Amino acid sequence: MKIATILDVLEKMAPLQLQESYDNAGLITGNRDWDCTGITISLDATEEVVLEAAAKGHNLVIAHHPIVFSGLKKITGNGYVEKTIITAIKKDIAIYAIHTNLDNVIDGVNGKMADLLKLINRKPLQPKRDLLKKLVTFVPVAQADQLATALFEAGAGTIGQYSECGFQVEGVGSFKAGEAANPYVGQRGSRHYEKESRIEVIYPVMRESWVLEALLASHPYEEVAYDLYNLSNSHPGIGSGLVGELEEGMPVRSFLEQLKQVFQVPVIRHSPLVKDSIKRVAICGGAGSFLINSALRNKADIYITGDMKYHEFFEANGRLVIADIGHFESEQYTVDLLYDILAKKFPTFAVFKTGVKTNPVNYYS
Repeated sequence: MKIATILDVLEKMAPLQLQESYDNAGLITGNRDWDCTGITISLDATEEVVLEAAAKGHNLVIAHHPIVFSGLKKITGNGYVEKTIITAIKKDIAIYAIHTNLDNVIDGVNGKMADLLKLINRKPLQPKRDLLKKLVTFVPVAQADQLATALFEAGAGTIGQYSECGFQVEGVGSFKAGEAANPYVGQRGSRHYEKESRIEVIYPVMRESWVLEALLASHPYEEVAYDLYNLSNSHPGIGSGLVGELEEGMPVRSFLEQLKQVFQVPVIRHSPLVKDSIKRVAICGGAGSFLINSALRNKADIYITGDMKYHEFFEANGRLVIADIGHFESEQYTVDLLYDILAKKFPTFAVFKTGVKTNPVNYYS
């Protein structure tokens, strides 16, 4: 099996187009056309993880964090980044990062955190805009359902928890086929009127090539008339962070105790406990101080993230509780998320979770 086959599964779930501008998700070393000998999954692609993969005979390391964020001007072995890259190249190990693109899908990093906290009624904390487009096309009435099905299968027509969403209305279209044309209906040189269905569907911009391919392959006309519209609507399943609710509210201290147990943290840094009970929960794996105002706008009782600075705790402003559980700790179960996806898709292939402890932070107690 080619490495590309594995990466296609990940990129269908978390397209690379969804990564933030500062990010470096994707294949960092290696080649998509290599035959894959095994997969090692880790939160970080350190030299120890690369050596572990090589010892197991694996040539693909999938990590959440990119080992290279910005361009390297020299690769001399100074620092852990250069050492890791040198080792990966020498041992023919492909390193793939699935970072903010996985953060930005609702079933990604934050979705896994929400699963562990058993949150319901989930939505992105800060939805992204300009990621939706609308396709309008015209097809003979008899072929309308067949074409709509093809568009749905290509990724069009999903709105939140609803799929196969579309709109159809009947009308009459006209055309005159030229002498070199091969019309599906009508005669060359004569104007033809045809009862047609106008089909409208929305789709994520990341799926445009698949949607247009399905349109052209399934449409009976030689020349397909269609319009594409940019939409300013926010995407209901894509954005930074996540907000949801507990099925039943909990006393704030009981919730913090549960948070410690679920994420296996020895201590939680938090702002003043201005809430007696917790019901509405906002989360962001990794460093999430940039979403404090979004958590406030969404009327969260608590905001769970990592890497909060001293002055950022003041931004709670007496309106919610900010809980810092640590960067690694908030994202650690991303390894389980990726493992479950790949082990289910490739049940007979070698997919392993790293045994290397990559968290650079330790606690003295």
